[in-house]
Amino acid sequence: MVLKTMRAAEFVNPGENAEIRITERPVPKPQSGEVLIKIHAAGINRPDLAQMAGRYNPPPGITDIPGLEVAGEVVALNGTDNFAEGDKICALLSGGGYAEYCTVPAPQCLPLPKNHDFVQGAAIPENFFTVWVNLFDHGRLQKGENLLVHGGSSGIGTAAIQLGKAFGATVAVTAGSDKKCAACLDLGAAQAVNYKTQDFVEILGKDSTDVVLDMVGGDYLPRNMAVLRDRGRHVSIAGQRGWTAEISIFDIMRKRLALTGSTLRPRSIAEKGAIAEQLRTHVWPLFDNGTIAPVIHETLPLEQVTEAYTLLKSSRHIGKIILKITS
Repeated sequence: MVLKTMRAAEFVNPGENAEIRITERPVPKPQSGEVLIKIHAAGINRPDLAQMAGRYNPPPGITDIPGLEVAGEVVALNGTDNFAEGDKICALLSGGGYAEYCTVPAPQCLPLPKNHDFVQGAAIPENFFTVWVNLFDHGRLQKGENLLVHGGSSGIGTAAIQLGKAFGATVAVTAGSDKKCAACLDLGAAQAVNYKTQDFVEILGKDSTDVVLDMVGGDYLPRNMAVLRDRGRHVSIAGQRGWTAEISIFDIMRKRLALTGSTLRPRSIAEKGAIAEQLRTHVWPLFDNGTIAPVIHETLPLEQVTEAYTLLKSSRHIGKIILKITS
């Protein structure tokens, strides 16, 4: 039975003094082409922190309830035969995941991989959509190439290590502690550099890398360009150390580098659906046979979302932090 109201998290005064609280909201109704999901678990991500800080508002027409990925059960559909009531799925959202129910366009949903529970399913969409499209579309990563992933112990990083290795790349990472570096090596990275005690340019060497997946930005950009070899590709997905950098245009020309990047949330339903189909074809078999798996650091109930945010901000975690919504 679908309730009329639901528990949901909302931001109060988004900005420097923002807070997050649990409130009651109406259960949304699926529009044409959408499914209604009873949410069992939701992933939290750094873009959620940016929304709380007032720097990453939802696209027009999207709920202000945060949350970009969920796993749960289909309880209603409107004008789509992609799924059926009772199907266990995970989904990429533009917002609305921190709640007991959400609506989402059917193309952005995927079946829960075999032998995965809802907590594992909620750890997949945001990271694996992002990594797939940025590594293999924008970055054009090929078998036999060298990949450098910054933030290797993050949700994005742990997904990138596994996908890079699964498709035949040699993966190097940076991470912020020896413990995190060890975890990255256990996942399949060939090299792990503790950026607090080592210089990744010195360790990896100049002209050593084909693709850099960078969530750091700022002063890392010219250093990333130093490790890229001729025809290397640099893919920016975040700017944790800043959104501007001074680089040498001549180095781009001399080494014939490609500098690109992307965001996921503003993409159209059709674009997200196309990525979902690529994942279903190329990545879901790897989940199903156990070649790859989401890495989960901790699971907390929705009522402890503030504690979950504190943990995310601390960067102590390895892998994903998940909110348990319903049992």
